[in-house]
Amino acid sequence: MGTGCCEQEAVFEGLSGDYKRRLWLVISINAAMFLVEMGAGALAGSRALQADALDFLGDTFTYGITLAVIGAPLRTRAMAAFIKGVSLTLMGLWVLGITAYHVLVIGVPRAEVMGVVGFLALAANLTSVLILVRYQEGDANVRSVWVCSRNDAIGNIAVMIAALGVWITASGWPDLIVAAIMAAIFVTSSVQILRRSIAELRSPEAAGRA
Repeated sequence: MGTGCCEQEAVFEGLSGDYKRRLWLVISINAAMFLVEMGAGALAGSRALQADALDFLGDTFTYGITLAVIGAPLRTRAMAAFIKGVSLTLMGLWVLGITAYHVLVIGVPRAEVMGVVGFLALAANLTSVLILVRYQEGDANVRSVWVCSRNDAIGNIAVMIAALGVWITASGWPDLIVAAIMAAIFVTSSVQILRRSIAELRSPEAAGRA
């Protein structure tokens, strides 16, 4: 089955009861954290928290799509990954736009709320990473889950840095800068997922099942 050598060797497609159970658990964690962070972001006036909340929402849908297409033909799975990549790009552009808009809005976020919720979100994402670490390699559909989980943990560390910056400077600029960085992470992740999904869509196996 072989173009692409190492990448095509024993590719995991998600066909595992254990993997599906882990996905359901991670979906639940992400859905809960979206609600917590969106509310806390509004309370604190934090764009970084709200951007991170959207990331949790995006991941909830990403993992749900992954679960839905497990066992489907390669073309279907690759198309699902492609759609996830496009959605991440759109989310990144939205966060960049809202960040630029809020540069003009007065008001300093509440650093203490950002710090507490950022720590909670980091704990949730590290838990997700540990749950999924056994399945970090696989097809584009499976790989997209790992890429999102890994980047989320990085994003939450950034939110906590933003909270510290807001507290030290008494300014909203650290929050806005971190929100922009997180938007860039969304776009970077989407590029990785899109490249892999396009490669799978062009593979002989996908073409044969079209």
